[in-house]
This record gives sequence, structure tokens and C-alpha cells, in this order.
Amino acid sequence: MARILGVGIATLDIINSVAAYPPEDAEVRALAQRVCRGGNCTNSLVVLSQLGHDCAWGGVLADEPDAIRITDDLNAFGIDLAAVRRLAHGKVPTSYITLNQQNGSRTIVHYRDLPEYRYEDFQTVDLAGFDWLHFEGRNIADTARMLELARITRPQTPRSAEIEKPRPGIEQLFPLATLLLFSRAYVQAQAGGEPAQFLHDMRQRAPQADLILAWGEAGAWALSRSGQLIHSPAFPPPRVVDTLGAGDTFNAGIIDALARRLTLAEALEAACRLAGRKCGQAGLNFVGQYA
Repeated sequence: MARILGVGIATLDIINSVAAYPPEDAEVRALAQRVCRGGNCTNSLVVLSQLGHDCAWGGVLADEPDAIRITDDLNAFGIDLAAVRRLAHGKVPTSYITLNQQNGSRTIVHYRDLPEYRYEDFQTVDLAGFDWLHFEGRNIADTARMLELARITRPQTPRSAEIEKPRPGIEQLFPLATLLLFSRAYVQAQAGGEPAQFLHDMRQRAPQADLILAWGEAGAWALSRSGQLIHSPAFPPPRVVDTLGAGDTFNAGIIDALARRLTLAEALEAACRLAGRKCGQAGLNFVGQYA
């Protein structure tokens, strides 16, 4: 399998499950609570590790108790932490999540007091040891420099970028990646229209990349570099339990399938199936489900 480097964040997630999402100024009792590691990039790496890949993370951690929980979890999944920047002070990013048991939706309040992973940190990583490079679309100026460095020094290594939020300047990442993973939230924030039209519009900005757009219960679309438009339906579970991390799982499914040389159509369907399976369970521990 592939050796994959992911650059992005890890978080501490405090997840409260409630019977229904509370109105403003209400006081409700949580049905359950769990505390675990989260973060888009590390979520995808944990799924990829369970799919058999050798994964490494480039991110930032502070020397504080919550970081131990994060490193323990990543170590349990065999994630290589050699590229992590470690700081003596700070607080790991923390997400306070309300999980609605009625429909599986999740509402997140996020706090962070930690700098982003820098271009200078990325420069110290030996990219020759990796078969795939994956980046969260954040810390845009530095991430663009990382992608450009990878493009110049390792031009044959696939470079995927997650475009989840409409961060200022994020469009400068588009011509630097070989795979762009768009979210429905990004499209809607841009007042975008139908998925197919959005991807065709994006083709002008990223002619070198395969384009992927996940669209929740409507499945996902892809537009290949050759101009082929592909759609896969969603594969929802019998009961939606937890949608937290579904998008990260979908991204991992795409990377896994393409790293295994599947076609873009096969990758899209495989990722939709994997994300659907995740929505039917709490958390990202899929061990034993891939036989």
C-alpha cells in the first residue's frame, strides 16, 4: 500500500449527544459524552491506516495534557509523528460538538490557541519517502508554498488538497494540486449552483487536477482531467448514527482508491460507500470491517 503524508490539524473533540438540538438559551441533559481525537487531516489518516496504508502526519502539538490523548490515539493507529512540530506552550485546538440523535447532525464550536504548521516545518520532511501528499486547505500562504515545493521536487507524487471552507485566498491552491476535494459547504458559501456546473466552472482554474465534490445525501460528483463527469449515489446506512467525520472518511476513501489505481468512477463509489458506513456508527474505528 501507499505511504501517505497528511498536513493539517489534530483536535480534541468533546462530543455531547442530545435527543434533539436545543433552542437558544435552553438547558438540556446530554444522553452521552465522549472525548476523542479529531481534526480533518488526522481523521482521514486514521481511516487510511485502517485501509492498510502507512501514514504520517505533519502538524503542531503543544506540550500539555490534551496533546497526550491525541498522540496516544494516533500512535494506536500507527501514524508516524516524526514530522510534527512540538511547542512548549499553547493549547491543542478543541472542538465542542453537539450531536443530534434525531438525524445525526453535528454542530461545532471550535477553539484554538496554537500556530499553524509552517512551510519551514514542511521543508524538513523528506518527501522522497512518500507516495501521496495530502493537505488541508488552511494556512493558505504556507500551504501554497508547500504544494509548490512538492510540485517542483516530487512532480510525480499525487498532491491532494481539501477545500472545505471559503478561506481568504484559498483559490491559489487550485492550480497546485493534482486532486481537489471540494465540500458542499464551500460551494454554497460561494453561491455556487448545481454540482456539475460548479465542477465545470472550476475546471478553468485547475485544468491539471481531478475534481471531486461530495454532496451529502445526493452522493458525489467528479470531473476528470479529461473532462469526464461522473456521479455516484450516496449509500446511507439503515440508521444514521453519527455524521461527524463523514467528509474526512469520504476523502480517505478517494485517496485510498486512487492510490490503489482504481478509476475515478470506482474511487467515487468506494468513497461514498465508506462514508455511508461511517454514518451508521459512532467514531472512526473500522477495524475488522474491511475483510
